Amino acid sequence: MTSPVAACPDCGRPGMPTVYREPYDPAEWVCAEGHRWRAVDRPGWAPWATPAAVSGDRASTPDLVDVVRDGRRWRIGTASDVAWIAGRTSSGGRSVTTAIPAVFEAYATFHPPDDVSFDAHERAVVDELTARTPDQPWWLGYLDTGAHDIVFPDAAKVSLYWGWSYVLVEAGPEQALTWRTGHMRGDGRLPDLFFPADRSWLVSALWDDTWTDVGGSAALLAGLRRNPLVTARLVQPDEALTRQ
Repeated sequence: MTSPVAACPDCGRPGMPTVYREPYDPAEWVCAEGHRWRAVDRPGWAPWATPAAVSGDRASTPDLVDVVRDGRRWRIGTASDVAWIAGRTSSGGRSVTTAIPAVFEAYATFHPPDDVSFDAHERAVVDELTARTPDQPWWLGYLDTGAHDIVFPDAAKVSLYWGWSYVLVEAGPEQALTWRTGHMRGDGRLPDLFFPADRSWLVSALWDDTWTDVGGSAALLAGLRRNPLVTARLVQPDEALTRQ
């Protein structure tokens, strides 16, 4: 389970537990300004109920709206940018709709084929997606496991699935392939969740899965399936998934 993100009760900046405990455990918390506090010392304070942690109100965290990388500013997403996903996936089981809302024409899973490197596989995935997507921004989501690169660790986060925290940033396919250094599925760089601005497809890898889920048009998924560096497997929305 990811370390919960919370706003500092003094300055409002994101805080993290200095040692991971369960959300309501009286562990010490610290923010980027160095303020320290404990839940037991702040009556009524609760990490999961702190608005600045996953707020859709950009004005509540003005210093976290944008981040700078590669010599330019990038917009950080809020709860409103993932509202079409939040609460619209199945809450249990092992089907693709645990990660992908049931709003797409077709669904598939993929992982690197044997003897194909992460870099070659992920580049092929992004090439197939780019070839079938009009030029537009992509939203890139990095799951905060506490152990993997999330690119912008000080940025405000959004909450998805079972309260997992993601850094969500508006960028594009090249950033999806170059920003991160390693993820929970191996040595690759892809975000754990990403989709274009028009929401025509969604790619999402859940915390404990070794594969990645995708929903989109039948044509898009057919391209992923035909590419020998991807070889996606088409699945039904209610099909129990395992890595195959």
